[in-house]
Amino acid sequence: MHSARNPLVVAEWTMREFMWWIHSNQFMESVRSLGNMLILGATVVLPDSTRLADVRISEGIIEAITEPQQLQPLDNELLINGSGLHLLPGAIDPQVHFRDPGQPEREDLESGSAAAVSGGVTSFLDMPNNKPAITDMAGMQMKLDTAAAKCINNYGFFIGATPENVEDLQEVVGTPGAPLSIPGICGIKVFMGSSTGTLLVNERAALEIIFSKTSGLIAVHAEDEKRLNSRYPDFEHRTDIAAHAEWRDATTALLATQLAVELAQTYNHRLHILHLTSGIEADWLNGITSLPSEAGEGAIITTETLPQHLTFTDKDVEIHGTRLQMNPPIRYQEDKEILWNRLLDGTIQCIATDHAPHTLEGKALGFPRAPSGMPGVETSLAVMLTHAKEGKCTIEQVVRWMSTNVADCFNMIGKGRIEIGADADFVLVDMETEHEVKDEHAWTRVGWNPFSGRRLVGWAKVTIVGGVPVFERTEATGQKGRILVEKGTSGTPIIMAPWK
Repeated sequence: MHSARNPLVVAEWTMREFMWWIHSNQFMESVRSLGNMLILGATVVLPDSTRLADVRISEGIIEAITEPQQLQPLDNELLINGSGLHLLPGAIDPQVHFRDPGQPEREDLESGSAAAVSGGVTSFLDMPNNKPAITDMAGMQMKLDTAAAKCINNYGFFIGATPENVEDLQEVVGTPGAPLSIPGICGIKVFMGSSTGTLLVNERAALEIIFSKTSGLIAVHAEDEKRLNSRYPDFEHRTDIAAHAEWRDATTALLATQLAVELAQTYNHRLHILHLTSGIEADWLNGITSLPSEAGEGAIITTETLPQHLTFTDKDVEIHGTRLQMNPPIRYQEDKEILWNRLLDGTIQCIATDHAPHTLEGKALGFPRAPSGMPGVETSLAVMLTHAKEGKCTIEQVVRWMSTNVADCFNMIGKGRIEIGADADFVLVDMETEHEVKDEHAWTRVGWNPFSGRRLVGWAKVTIVGGVPVFERTEATGQKGRILVEKGTSGTPIIMAPWK
């Protein structure tokens, strides 16, 4: 049995001893009010280098980064021995569907936030296709209030566009020449195809009104609704899941992407293209997209892709069936290879998950009755770090794609980098130990994972939000890990500067 410990010697403990103290009353009382921490001897991924370093956090902000053994512990400061682990900026997921309000059997902000931190995701941006859809300021405020009560990481929300709600959009994001920046609000979501409920804006006239009369960032689900509808009779009687990607083909995605880019360039509007899936889109966007911090004159256009589309192909869909059914679909080996190439050359700026959980009962309905979508936040970082371990990319590139560039794409203040003055949102990961993905370890309410059966490295050992440890994964907890804080006690609305 452990006796009471002095926090000034925590750095000398084993990880198991540290985790014991995390659960002691002494620890919980200190971190709730302070957010003070010293991380010793981790391999730290900094903006310009990766090296062994000590990192001090004061009241949730990075205060110092030094060579090892240069900093002396202070009173009321939690010490973590990071030896053997990599310290990364916490992952930022710019596209999740946490289903709150309206579908608690699939997810809500509490379970989604817990799932996120278990995967090292310290911030997320959530979509508006809820029940009811979130299309005005009242709905946005309701989600912000719910997040403040339920979440344990940082949060932001999109408002949904409809053909008739431009005044509601203006109230939330502003008008051309008069942009608004409200903490926790990241932009407008436009479903150009395949929306449920009222969130479908596929007619050019309605799209032009949105692009010409609003400020802020517009993020688009780019599938051409007219092409989907015209092709549907050729596929409606098929029950083989291969029909899904054949019907929702790459041309369907490209047409919508080209229209969105045209409108953004015409009206000089900030545009983010969600979940890029096809090689022809990625190739077409080469020379058009750029990080906001590197953009020249004209519209700033960025895009993202998903770990699913960088890992799976139609061959995997054939094996795993509707568990891998999503919109836009997982495509073919050639698409995967081009997505990787365009991610590596900077045409694709960042990685999201499109975490969209559905129950296994729903997925078991088979194609075409099964809903499209899958969980993702718990394994996205480990999947990408495993790709790095296997030589597809570097750890530093994963950090840029999943943290630094996401913060850049959304004008986030204080996020995505380990540097003095930034927010202390971190994840300590183990790049050496493999673990198998198992459904029973899932934190998402639907209780399954599309990468089940795969062995991954890069699992979060400790996730830290604002200088407060919120999640641990140790021998004592088992591979599922443990949440360390009460809901609503950590995490804040993300502050994003307005788009000029």
